[in-house]
Amino acid sequence: MIGYLRGIVLRCDPQLLLLDVGGVGYEVHVPQATYETVSGMGAGAQVAVHVHTHVREDAIQLFGFSTEVERQIFLLLLGVTGIGPKLGLTILSGLPPADLAAALAAGDLRRLTGISGVGKKTAERMVVELKEKAQLLAASLPSRGPLPPADDDLVLALVNLGYRRNAAEDAVARLEESAKNAPFAERLRLALKLLSRV
Repeated sequence: MIGYLRGIVLRCDPQLLLLDVGGVGYEVHVPQATYETVSGMGAGAQVAVHVHTHVREDAIQLFGFSTEVERQIFLLLLGVTGIGPKLGLTILSGLPPADLAAALAAGDLRRLTGISGVGKKTAERMVVELKEKAQLLAASLPSRGPLPPADDDLVLALVNLGYRRNAAEDAVARLEESAKNAPFAERLRLALKLLSRV
């Protein structure tokens, strides 16, 4: 089993890295946060990823993460009935690890169903099967905590426009204090402006 790789980035796509490790090219599936970290370094950069080797009858796939915490959460997600590697990556791409652990620990179904591909039944299963483990994990990770209702509505509007939830939450959190009491349409415009700069 491969648990860790360090190599040179040959190609970096939103969900797949091609790493040259000692002359061998490894295709590694990655979540959004890892892609953003690696893509900022550019092709030719030396990177290290924590790896989960997923073996099926018809394929051996590698899943890479920039932190060990991301890998641990991914493994927890794979233990949930009905969640495979593809949905596990989508879930990790939908919320940062600390926020995901906090949402699971709190049983925050609204936040979990805001992730693309996660319906109410899947979110409920995740909470039932992972709540206790997520509480232990959430206690050890820093989190922004729940958003105020007005901010949460703004985040949902941005997600519905096609932005990833973690990017939308970051943009809403960066809104200046003077914009906090502005009308919804104005706050949406300002958040979209911040997202366009990313």
